[in-house]
Amino acid sequence: MIDINMTLVAQVLNFLILVVILRLVAYKPIMKMLKAREEKIAKSIDAAEADEKKAKELLEAYNKQLADARIQAQEIVDKAMKRAQEERDASVAETKREIEQMRKAAKEDVARERDRAAMQLRAEMVALSMQAAGKIVAANMDNKANEKMVSDFIDQLDKDKIGELPC
Repeated sequence: MIDINMTLVAQVLNFLILVVILRLVAYKPIMKMLKAREEKIAKSIDAAEADEKKAKELLEAYNKQLADARIQAQEIVDKAMKRAQEERDASVAETKREIEQMRKAAKEDVARERDRAAMQLRAEMVALSMQAAGKIVAANMDNKANEKMVSDFIDQLDKDKIGELPC
């Protein structure tokens, strides 16, 4: 059995005094420190949640800005492509216009050369006609011989036609 003596009472009394002293000296400061730490952790958690929410908002804003930037970039590319197409079309139209002008100038040159050749041919015909007339007058032939000579001259000119111009 348990023997109750002064030693046991003194030990119990010492234990109780130690508990009271520890409660005053250690337990309350430790509890305060634990409570402060708990509050600090709660604040850190709240701050982390706020930071996470802010980060999500920033990410959404960044994604929206990125989407807007992509849209603007596509618009810029579309405008550049449209401008390039317009410039290409204008260049093609200018080239066609120049080709048409060159074609028209060439036709005019051909017409001028044809007219000049016709003028030369007429001049030569007049000269040849004059020579033929001179021969006719010089030969002093009769009307039948004159008609035959003119007819032969005209037949010879018909055989030697130049281009599409009749002589």
